Amino acid sequence: MVSEHARRLPAERVGLGEALGRIAAEDVAADLDLPPFDKSAMDGYACRRRDRHNVLRVVDAIPAGRLPARAVGENECAKIMTGAVVPAGADCVIMIEHTEPCGRDAIRITADQTQTNICAKGEDLRRGEVVVRRGERVLDRHVAVLASVGCTQPAVSRRARVGLLATGDELVEPSCWPGPAQIRNSNACQLQAQIAGMGATSVYYGIAADNEAALSERIRRAAAENDAIVVSGGVSAGDHDLVPPVLRAEGFELLFEKVATQPGMPTVFGRSGRCFCFGLPGNPVATFIVFEILVKPFLFKLMGHAYQPRLLSLRLGQAVRRRKTDRAAWIPVAVGADGVAMPVEYHGSAHANALCAADGLICVPIGVAAIQEGASVAVRQI
Repeated sequence: MVSEHARRLPAERVGLGEALGRIAAEDVAADLDLPPFDKSAMDGYACRRRDRHNVLRVVDAIPAGRLPARAVGENECAKIMTGAVVPAGADCVIMIEHTEPCGRDAIRITADQTQTNICAKGEDLRRGEVVVRRGERVLDRHVAVLASVGCTQPAVSRRARVGLLATGDELVEPSCWPGPAQIRNSNACQLQAQIAGMGATSVYYGIAADNEAALSERIRRAAAENDAIVVSGGVSAGDHDLVPPVLRAEGFELLFEKVATQPGMPTVFGRSGRCFCFGLPGNPVATFIVFEILVKPFLFKLMGHAYQPRLLSLRLGQAVRRRKTDRAAWIPVAVGADGVAMPVEYHGSAHANALCAADGLICVPIGVAAIQEGASVAVRQI
């Protein structure tokens, strides 16, 4: 349901240095062959292979960046540098280490055999070949290729803008010392980091007190300024869980208010016009997991990217058991050097420190009470 409601954000052109982590809004094709000419793969002598047993007269010296002065003929060679244009007539480059001087301006080849040592024109890329596809995330490994094909202003989707809001009278900001019945607001910082890590942007609207007026004012402002709102806390069934009714009062249609996951059951999703909202549980592990499995794929789809988490098929190092099976349980695991996934010490959805020891999550499906030690599991990397 979440995925079906995502709409693609408009595109913009940015400098190549600003494209890292962005989503390509159009195919990028090579504007020329790469390499654009037959080039030498090493320092040496360019010659005809059939002349390699003869004394060769050196008729040219070709540095990188200069065209050859002439072709190579019978029993001739050209001294050539790595990356330089191979002269006409030559069909191999002999490594300089496999040659020796033989009189003035002449060499003899000392090796019986040689590789071609020539990078053929177009062997890496042909003109018109697509190097980055629409919807692909631009990673550091793509930047050199984009530069090599002259794409200095790639078209990318606009970054999704996400308004963040925490709720709860028990919360204080991390810079404050908590009172006797208070805790620091860690969820907003966590969500800011998750949003930044996927290439979107966030705006923080602070902590809303547990009253409708304070919550309404912040939600109204966030909805007007962002593509999506993520509210942490206030979505369960308690007396002070005001997020769902306030969202409705502010014009949001709530498409669901619960999901069959553990942790994370009290999760809300809705929309109002062009703005979407997520209400996430207040416990930090639940917030983290619901963001990973629902919010992150949605925000990526807004930016035109079909996100697929990386899954590792590993052996479970310790059995996982539970009593209730009506929800899909997400369990944090650490991956050892032996490639075994081991459940970390985990006290429940408030135990944020458990995630620090985890490399990924495994899912125990609905209806499954146990996964036995040694079973193959899919580890979703985090």
